Amino acid sequence: MQKYFYMEPMELNKGSRDEISFISFIIPEFAAAYKMNVQKAYQYLKQYGGLDYLRENWWALHTDNPFWAVRELFDVCHQNGGMR
Repeated sequence: MQKYFYMEPMELNKGSRDEISFISFIIPEFAAAYKMNVQKAYQYLKQYGGLDYLRENWWALHTDNPFWAVRELFDVCHQNGGMR
């Protein structure tokens, strides 16, 4: 007989919801700009430090034009060994 347990759903604060919302918006934008599928874009950002940079600086990046936010992510990844 399997035992199941119930976990109370966690409520996220507004800052966390905004961060998740921006990250889930900008990764597909990055993918489209560099002609990748979203999974490959996520892996690329993770491998070359773009995802860490995004999580640390999302607040500043979300106020900018998405074009410049994507470009900055590309620059960060390139500085960490990503392809040009």
